[in-house]
Amino acid sequence: MGEGDTGTPVVQQHAVRPDRAETRRRRAVVASLMLAMALAALDSTVVSTAVPQIVGDLGGFSVFSWLFSGYLLAVTVTLPVYGKLSDTFGRKPVLVAGAVLFLLGSLLCATAWNMAALIAFRVVQGLGGGALQGTVQTLAADLYPLRERPKIQAKLSTVWATSAVAGPALGGVLAAYANWRWIFLVNLPVGTLALWLIVRHLREPERAAPDRRPRIDWAGALAIFACGGVLLTALVQGGVAWDWLSAPSVALFATGACLVAVVVAVERRAAEPVIPGWVWRRRTIAAVNLALGALGLLMVAPTVFLPTYAQAVLGLAPVAAGFVLSVWTLSWPLSAALSQHVYRRIGFRNTALLGIGTAALLLLAFPFLPVPGRAWQPALLMLLLGGALGLFQLPLIIGVQSTVGWAERGTTTASVLFCRQTGQTLGAALFGAVANGVLAARLGGAGDLDAVTRALNSGAPAGQLRGAVADAVHAVYLGAAGAAALAFLVLLFLAPRRFPVLEDRTD
Repeated sequence: MGEGDTGTPVVQQHAVRPDRAETRRRRAVVASLMLAMALAALDSTVVSTAVPQIVGDLGGFSVFSWLFSGYLLAVTVTLPVYGKLSDTFGRKPVLVAGAVLFLLGSLLCATAWNMAALIAFRVVQGLGGGALQGTVQTLAADLYPLRERPKIQAKLSTVWATSAVAGPALGGVLAAYANWRWIFLVNLPVGTLALWLIVRHLREPERAAPDRRPRIDWAGALAIFACGGVLLTALVQGGVAWDWLSAPSVALFATGACLVAVVVAVERRAAEPVIPGWVWRRRTIAAVNLALGALGLLMVAPTVFLPTYAQAVLGLAPVAAGFVLSVWTLSWPLSAALSQHVYRRIGFRNTALLGIGTAALLLLAFPFLPVPGRAWQPALLMLLLGGALGLFQLPLIIGVQSTVGWAERGTTTASVLFCRQTGQTLGAALFGAVANGVLAARLGGAGDLDAVTRALNSGAPAGQLRGAVADAVHAVYLGAAGAAALAFLVLLFLAPRRFPVLEDRTD
């Protein structure tokens, strides 16, 4: 019996032949989770194509990047807090509260009167989005025994992939033919439907009352929020709003370092810490956290830099450049859905090693593509990369969720998502610095990728500029291959060969 075959006979029989009412209820809950996931996923991308219309209406061009950074910061720093709250009070109240907060933020965004107000309301949206992302992933593990979890996780992966492709197109259509405010207003009917389905159909099992009243670690939550906000702001704005070695960067990183010490001190003394020490003391959870942090790091290379490469080096139109990137959203969910047939034979760790090892080779192959090449060449690499990462991510998430009981699953899932989000933020800062450094060296002075791309689009001499962009993106892909190699080594030497999977239980 392999790792994927654990589970009590009672649970397996219930999963195979549930009564019709239970089947309908579960389908309604799954539909609500998919709608909630779509809201969180779309909101990360749908705003991007409407920025010109938003800036034209509200002004604030110099700070518009905070429409994305503010949302990302709020989502990331609240993930651990929501994870702990869902373990303490249950998933349903956290998910309902998150959905209400997200919808309130959406309504406020649609009524924004200037850029400062819109950024503030985007933060409110992010506070709700953190609850949606973490709790949906946790509920997916709660609702299904281990044998059936790949089905729901594959559905959620498909929703996320579809949203990543459809988001920019939907934002552009609404901004062009309606008004940018509809980007936020469309969340209201979809979110209301998801909220109604959750309230009506999601029923969590009754549990024994705790011996004492749960204590909320508000001091820890505040310290984590402050620490994460300061450090992520330093990473997001460093090299963009100010130089890396400037006074603002030094001050933010120094403040963040002090707040890290505060978080550690507060959490060690807390009776029920938001980030308990066992998250990092258990080999399996620590290894998965680090590996998925590296995944967030390497994902920056294709998602941020490939569209620029496709336009500046290959000469593709924006739509065609988007297609080169989007092909991995086809193979990733398919590979994730099929990964259960692999990890049931060779285990969670070995399946993830296979996926990330293949991903490292594919990322390493990118710099060897001819310049200028054909669009099908990077598209083929992206198609294969999506398949490799599907084999890597989903087995780790399902595997680590299966090593803990209900009372620890929310915290565990949140820690995994937090590390992945933090990895993406770190990757954007790190690889942005790498790309700009290569451009400056190739062009003999200061420069950045956006400026070079604008110069190409305006008809500047193409030869040297295209070569500089190609070299910059190649350097980024080499860095991404290094991140994949790091994830491989972490799993190989830190993760146990067989995850300590708990038996499925009805509670």
